[in-house]
Amino acid sequence: MFPSVRMRRLRRLNLVRETRLSVEDLILPLFVDETLEGKGEQGRKSIGAMPSQFRFSTDAVVEEVSSALELGIKSFLLFGIPRRKDAVGSEAFNPKGIVQRAVERIKGEFGGDAIVITDLCLCEYTTHGHCGLVDEETGEILNDETLEILGKIAVSQAESGADIVAPSGMMDGMVAAIRKALDDAGFKNTAIMSYAAKFHSSLYAPFREAAESAPKMGDRSTYQMHFANAREALREVELDIKEGADIVMVKPALFYLDIIAKVRERFDVPLAAYNVSGEYSMICAASERGFLDKRKVIIEALTAIKRAGADLIITYFAKDVAKMLK
Repeated sequence: MFPSVRMRRLRRLNLVRETRLSVEDLILPLFVDETLEGKGEQGRKSIGAMPSQFRFSTDAVVEEVSSALELGIKSFLLFGIPRRKDAVGSEAFNPKGIVQRAVERIKGEFGGDAIVITDLCLCEYTTHGHCGLVDEETGEILNDETLEILGKIAVSQAESGADIVAPSGMMDGMVAAIRKALDDAGFKNTAIMSYAAKFHSSLYAPFREAAESAPKMGDRSTYQMHFANAREALREVELDIKEGADIVMVKPALFYLDIIAKVRERFDVPLAAYNVSGEYSMICAASERGFLDKRKVIIEALTAIKRAGADLIITYFAKDVAKMLK
């Protein structure tokens, strides 16, 4: 074949690129803190483990969404940090809860221009920090008893105007329970983006500082998947699709590109991947010390996630990437 076939010909021209990032691929995660008030600098608080990331008041999160929309980012994933926590996470389904108020403000200001996705979990709202109810005597995470509460949270978020709810607790049967609760309440058009393949990862530590969601006892290994398991991830995704998930997610992303690729190959449904806090903070730390070119690494990392098969990428780098793509 050589020399008639020369692979370097087109590389010289930079003409053919198989995978292209678009600002429309990006979802920006945002933390809304009920203890914060005001606009601008007053309404935001820096997150120590995540450089250039903040918690926002409801006023300040509207400002942040506005600046992101100007860059072409249209989709936002909201996490709430409530003022008060209890054993059942009741603030998560409070109609006047922090996420509900933030959704109302964002949708009231921007309407259909902003797609609002709400994280649906108990960990930020419970005193014990777990994603489900806990048996006080045994410490067991109570799967079935949690499902009813997840349905109440979903309906509350939909009532506030959420376009998509995103259950992240890895409870068995959660998608079916949430779909039924939404449909019964008249929210048949509210979509579900399920954290279908969520692994028990060490890469969540910065997020747990940001969202004040670390478990107070034990860990989440009884409901999140072990990082060694790929076939189990495919079973989880299949079950969530059968239960009614509109979008499925793999989390984390960069350490799990093989899982993203396997899900993409097996299932013809929209696929999201979460470029998680630990992945974000590692790149920031290495670039701050001069070990990496931050701009180049961000683009390479997110392109790899898309190349593996993700349709949507949840990333704290969303605004950085949007500026690069302009």
